[in-house]
Amino acid sequence: MAGRMNMSMRVERKWIWMAFALILLVAPWVFPQSAALSILSQCGSMTILALSFNMLLGQTGMLSFGHAVYSGLAAFVAAHVMNRLAGGSPAMLLLVPLVGGCAGMLCGVVFGFITTRKSGTALSMISLALVELAAAAALMFPGWFGGESGISTDRVLGAPVFGIDFASQLQVYYLIAFWLFVCAAAMYGLTLTPLGRIANAVRDNPERAAFIGHDPRRVRYVMFILSAFFAGVGGALSAINFEIVSAENLSLLRSAQILLFAYIGGIGYFFGPMVGAVVGVLFSALLSTYTRGWQLYLGLLFVIVVLFAPGGIAGVWMAAVTTWRRLTAAFLLRVAGLLLLAGGAVLLIETLYQRAAGI
Repeated sequence: MAGRMNMSMRVERKWIWMAFALILLVAPWVFPQSAALSILSQCGSMTILALSFNMLLGQTGMLSFGHAVYSGLAAFVAAHVMNRLAGGSPAMLLLVPLVGGCAGMLCGVVFGFITTRKSGTALSMISLALVELAAAAALMFPGWFGGESGISTDRVLGAPVFGIDFASQLQVYYLIAFWLFVCAAAMYGLTLTPLGRIANAVRDNPERAAFIGHDPRRVRYVMFILSAFFAGVGGALSAINFEIVSAENLSLLRSAQILLFAYIGGIGYFFGPMVGAVVGVLFSALLSTYTRGWQLYLGLLFVIVVLFAPGGIAGVWMAAVTTWRRLTAAFLLRVAGLLLLAGGAVLLIETLYQRAAGI
């Protein structure tokens, strides 16, 4: 019976990954506009960052406020590498995310050795200090970081190869989609390994993990390094997409965005940060074009998730899937009332914004 259940789970996972790959392939044909492709590309790179952050918080229990350090430094390395490769083959661009991942991993080796010596609140405070140090260094060393204007680059390295030169946003999207699928599959596979299981044990009860012979600090350190590698890949893809890297990529605001998106999506589920990344990018890219209060709405959404849905959007979705047959009229009326309340709050907020603007 157990073997039959395991086989069924493997088949289900196979179909889920096939559907994910199909969505990545078909998405540009559903949204062919250049602006839509740019947003899809941003969703892809942010998804990798959110998943890599979930390796720290969701899987190992490490709350880091400095995740942008590893993606940002990797983005700078990727920009310098692309500038060095100018005039070369466009095929070299396929390996730039790997270079960024190695740069992020190297930073994880150095900074993680300091950060993971502590746990809990101390780890969070150390990571906060590191992100502030990195942001300050970006302005102190303009030769490498480019000062306030940052470093610009060009993803078109040379003559097209088989018609591919990454000049179009569609080609950039497929490059990001390829690395997104590879990284997501690798991070999911890691959750099924003994290291992933031990990381969960360290998250839930580090004393018990130490009692059975596993050093919690060593487990945190290894997971930190691996998380920094995938964050570096996401940072390099962001540099390729925007063709510019600045101190903003290292800022506390960037780290806060990654944390918020992952938590809103649901750190208790592997696909939760993926959902959160998409929702967060849509908030910042689409909602910002309609209202100046989009950051307020994002903050309110985060507060609501923390207070009423700690499992995030993924948790709400899973609960709805498992209990949809038990929905009652009273529950539906309650949901309708909440929607009306939310609509009234939005109307009030927009009215106040319009009044403040003198419109």
